[in-house]
Amino acid sequence: MKKKIALFGAGGHAVSCIDIIETEKKFSIECILDKYPNRKYLANYKIIEENDLNIANLKKKNVKNVVISVGQIKTSKIRKDLFYKLKKNGFIFPVIKSPSSIISKRSKIEEGTVIFHNCVINAGANIGKNCIINSSSLIEHGVKIGDHSHISTGAIINGDCVIGNDTFIGSGSILKQGLKLKSKTFIKMGSVVKK
Repeated sequence: MKKKIALFGAGGHAVSCIDIIETEKKFSIECILDKYPNRKYLANYKIIEENDLNIANLKKKNVKNVVISVGQIKTSKIRKDLFYKLKKNGFIFPVIKSPSSIISKRSKIEEGTVIFHNCVINAGANIGKNCIINSSSLIEHGVKIGDHSHISTGAIINGDCVIGNDTFIGSGSILKQGLKLKSKTFIKMGSVVKK
């Protein structure tokens, strides 16, 4: 029997999250909560306002699992604030993984992280909490990615790189092996980072 799950955020990123959840077939989506809902449904799932009452009602309906389906580019603040608010309320953040991704059994992926389609996560990689590993990313051996970071579509993170918390790596970027990036680094799309 599938466990119930709720999504927080009803924008474009949420549609991609829904696709992964449906493909993985481990969870049944109960609803989507959004701070400022401007429609009633997304991909046939009901959208309700994100407020204290509706969050409390999730618990009454035995919905313990949640996914933060808000995207992240310039800042991790919204995702991060939601993560700690929901964590304080006792919700569980499962790791959501696309079956089309190749994920080493020798890697470690922490709570709340979503691995999108066609990613490769190699041996010894360590990915923190509440991260987005977007479609077709390559995370090589020994890479460490800090909490609340977004590795965007098609990015290549070569071996033994260390990426700090709250970091954004733009689409198609390439990081040379062994690089260390401090927290809150922003790498624009298509960058080649050698030092």
